[in-house]
Amino acid sequence: MMKQKIEILEILKKNNYKFLNNEPMKKHTTFGIGGIAEIVIFPNDEFEIMQLMKLIKKYNIKYYLLGSGSNVLISDEKINGIIISLKKSFKTIEFNSNNVTVGSGVMLGTLVKQLNSKDITGYEGLVGVPGTVGGALIMNAGAFGAEISNNFISAMTVNENGQIKNYDKKQILFSYRKSSFPKNEILIKSTFKCIKGDPKKINIKKIQTSKDRKNKQPLKYRSAGSIFKNPKGDFSAGYLIDKTGLKGKKIGNAQISEKHANFIINLGDAKSDDVKQLIEIIKIKVYNKFKINLELEIKLIGIS
Repeated sequence: MMKQKIEILEILKKNNYKFLNNEPMKKHTTFGIGGIAEIVIFPNDEFEIMQLMKLIKKYNIKYYLLGSGSNVLISDEKINGIIISLKKSFKTIEFNSNNVTVGSGVMLGTLVKQLNSKDITGYEGLVGVPGTVGGALIMNAGAFGAEISNNFISAMTVNENGQIKNYDKKQILFSYRKSSFPKNEILIKSTFKCIKGDPKKINIKKIQTSKDRKNKQPLKYRSAGSIFKNPKGDFSAGYLIDKTGLKGKKIGNAQISEKHANFIINLGDAKSDDVKQLIEIIKIKVYNKFKINLELEIKLIGIS
């Protein structure tokens, strides 16, 4: 990789890409956890992503896509390959008559605020959900009865050959915390429908959602959000973990939140291995008690 890395860095410099070399990833995650990444690239536009994907294919380099750094646990070990971050670009929000087209780097909270200000309904339950719109759509983020895919119309991606691809709702399958967007493509923008609602009802639901989030989630601490998906059935992951008696359990500076058992919080300088150990303990305890295999909601980078 050393020779490859030198060549890639030269190409990035020559073409005026924004990038960081040997960058600590704990600076770029909501967990505040993550080792040194060889190269972190912040593409400015579609053209730069198209050229970047061609470069990745030419050199056969492993790459990871990162939005705002929420919903992810990155290893403390060195991250080989390239991390592509959209958090500094793709920030456009364009309203048309009955829809809105959003860049993948827009924070979901920013979009929801703009929709609420225009009395557009169907997004109130997403108030306070962390992360970018692109990341939210890929994982079909949702909360309090709302899923982002409910209002999805179409999307644009760049594939591994550096080509633009377009998808409409019929071509993408959504399920609980999943979508069928190809894993080797980068989502760059998406369009959602806009339906006018009653401003009073929108405001009431928005206030209630924010209140519920503050009351139920450990927002004072760094975390990656919900660790596990809710399993099928009547009980949430948080309920199942709570019933195993694991609330408050600590390894190093990582702790299973006493406020919400499906959150692992960083009390200070938690390590990725601390979190990984807590994840394994939770999975074993929940399976032994309920015979349910919990599935991770967060994405792991550099961790097997």
